[in-house]
Amino acid sequence: MSEPAALILSLGPADAPRLAALHAEAFDTAWDAAAFETLLGQPGVFAIGNVDGFILCRIVVDEAEVLTLAVRPAARRGGQGRRLTEAAAGLAVQGGAETLFLEVAEDNPAAIALYLSAGFTATGRRRGYYARPDGGRSDARLFSLKLNGRLPTT
Repeated sequence: MSEPAALILSLGPADAPRLAALHAEAFDTAWDAAAFETLLGQPGVFAIGNVDGFILCRIVVDEAEVLTLAVRPAARRGGQGRRLTEAAAGLAVQGGAETLFLEVAEDNPAAIALYLSAGFTATGRRRGYYARPDGGRSDARLFSLKLNGRLPTT
């Protein structure tokens, strides 16, 4: 197995087309470059990543939220999502966050397993939150992680 690509800590609005392309590889319903450009231009929003994946988060006062985590399908199951999540948690602490929140589709057991193994706790559910390409809907499971002064692992 090859060594993972180094994290890039300063993804910004100029990276929006690349992030949109990677997001399209990772999800059936992808965000476009304009959405990434808008988000990355907002206060408190940060993204880190490399050629195989990225995580996009927002900090508001003492709370942080994972907006999206995308890993290229060919790079999955190699620890990429875990490294990105841990690094984002550390950066959220540096930004003043005490808790990190996220939501994940209930029909994404790999992501749920990742978040549980990273110490997140299930806190709720949003019924029918995610639209699926076949017209169906999937519930969102809500998770939170107490950050307790974690340091970045980048």
